[in-house]
Amino acid sequence: MLIQFAIKLLEMGYVLKNKKPYFVHFYTSLRKLNPQQNDILKNQFSFFNKLSEKDKTFFEHRVASFIIDKDFIGRGVQITEEMKILVASTAVMLTFGFRDFYIGLIQKIVVYPEKFYSKTNNNYHKGEFNPKLKTLVISWADFKTGYEKPKDNINLGIHEFVHAIHLNSLNERDISSTIFTDTFEELTELLTKNQLLREELTQSHYLRNYAFTNQFEFLAVTIETFIETPQDFKLQFPEVYYKIRQMLNFDFAGY
Repeated sequence: MLIQFAIKLLEMGYVLKNKKPYFVHFYTSLRKLNPQQNDILKNQFSFFNKLSEKDKTFFEHRVASFIIDKDFIGRGVQITEEMKILVASTAVMLTFGFRDFYIGLIQKIVVYPEKFYSKTNNNYHKGEFNPKLKTLVISWADFKTGYEKPKDNINLGIHEFVHAIHLNSLNERDISSTIFTDTFEELTELLTKNQLLREELTQSHYLRNYAFTNQFEFLAVTIETFIETPQDFKLQFPEVYYKIRQMLNFDFAGY
């Protein structure tokens, strides 16, 4: 008990100084995808191919583990291996800098072929996250479009998973969740105090207008943009870029 407490204290000191976990990956064994799943990952998820060989083994393990952990449910469509791999890979990509990557607030992933009618506001949606039901819902057609247009800064899968990660981090107090929420508070304070930066961000139209709906949509759109056009983001708004990078601990794949 004393040793565990001492280790936690040492890591907390490291986190306070470096704004990142002391370690991210530690596994007693690594899960593998089957050949069909592995082909989908390599051929359809370009982010995976940007990783080092060592990180690829960790990424594959996390994708396989995420698929096992979640219930995939089709509504008007049959769940395929492609759906499982690409949806799981999106979640794993966003949490690849986290120690805990499961996003505990998600138990079910429901897939519709296209836009679906939602009773939450009696309207048609492309995607939504329901924390009470622990369910993430997506239109498969719109999910796929997000990856077919990789530089338009619009990606449904990334957007909805960010909502889930954001709410999950507010409920959890593990190292990665703490860094995520604390850094978002730092970003919010930066934009609140720096009126010039705030005006430049809104007037540039680099982030689409939907980002300024509320803090949750701002974060989701900002991370979509961070993932899809990182070099443009770094060039135009470096202060915001590095806060997002710190929030996600995204120190890999050229980011």
